[in-house]
Amino acid sequence: MQTLSFFPSRTMAVYVGRTFLVRTIAILFALVLVLQTLDLLGESGKILAVAGNGDNDVWRYVGMRMPQIVETFLPFSVLLATILTLATLNQNSEVIAMKASGMSAHQVLAPLFLAAFLVAGVSFVFNERIVTRSTAALNAWQKVEYAQVPKDSGVRANIWVRSGDDLINAMTVETGGPTVILRNITIYERTGGVLSSMLKADSAKPVAGGWELTNARRFLRRSGTLEQLGTIVAMKDVRTDQFTLAQVDGDELPFNRLQTAISELETAGRPVDSLKGVLWHKISGPLSSILMPLLGAVAAFGLARSGKLFVRAIIGMVLGFAYFVADNFALAMGDLGAYTPFLAAWGPFILFALIGEMILIRTEE
Repeated sequence: MQTLSFFPSRTMAVYVGRTFLVRTIAILFALVLVLQTLDLLGESGKILAVAGNGDNDVWRYVGMRMPQIVETFLPFSVLLATILTLATLNQNSEVIAMKASGMSAHQVLAPLFLAAFLVAGVSFVFNERIVTRSTAALNAWQKVEYAQVPKDSGVRANIWVRSGDDLINAMTVETGGPTVILRNITIYERTGGVLSSMLKADSAKPVAGGWELTNARRFLRRSGTLEQLGTIVAMKDVRTDQFTLAQVDGDELPFNRLQTAISELETAGRPVDSLKGVLWHKISGPLSSILMPLLGAVAAFGLARSGKLFVRAIIGMVLGFAYFVADNFALAMGDLGAYTPFLAAWGPFILFALIGEMILIRTEE
């Protein structure tokens, strides 16, 4: 008869959970050490090739890059630690003893779920506090090819804004002066979502009642004619802050700040679906650690002496890696607009949770 308590044995729960956490940390340390070394082999030459850079800059790069590697490969470490822990328990007949005492498969896995939830919480805090900052600093440094990062010039490039049904593109937005100046503007004038004309101008500046466009000309799609308009006032409902909002990289901002940035961009008429996917993935990403005991559970059950323990471990690894592939694919589809933000962030998580639970119930429960 199976016991009803989720953790029927405190001693067993502590033993399994501690074993799992120790192996997760050990595997993560080994992965980070190897991957950071390989990454440094490719980047150290670029860093030292810049005049004035030295060993301190190489270590500076390591300090910025290592948190990204930890974030990326922590779920892999949890997966491998899960399989190693469960395979060892199975090999030593400890799983058989647990089930013989009346424990269900879910009760056997319960300590791993709890430990994985702890890892997920630590991962979320680590990503919010450290990874976002190091990513922002490293991206800025890499944009100048590891040279001295210049001060912000106040110039934004290739800014898109929506005004009603119209789309507005400014090749550059200059914010450093007393007023905002737009350069090389194109207004895609649409009716019912269908392009009717294109209004182009060399520059634009805010004035009372809209924006003053210089050397404006309008191309009419139906007639194929070009009208020279000179200096006109257009974009009456467009605010300056719609152009001055900086480009947002979701990986560089913590959850709350990214949520605020998305709200501001959405108000400004900017496309934000891909950022919403990144926002929700800040939660679903760390929570993927909780999936790993479920996906790797196949290595825990079945008779070790049957010779299929290795095959079961391989199946667990395949399931885990398939989740990571599906997760990256969904995020890519979200960036392209093919998936909704919720589906891009949570679709693979829900799908593989159901797959893992189905396998566990059909084979062991």
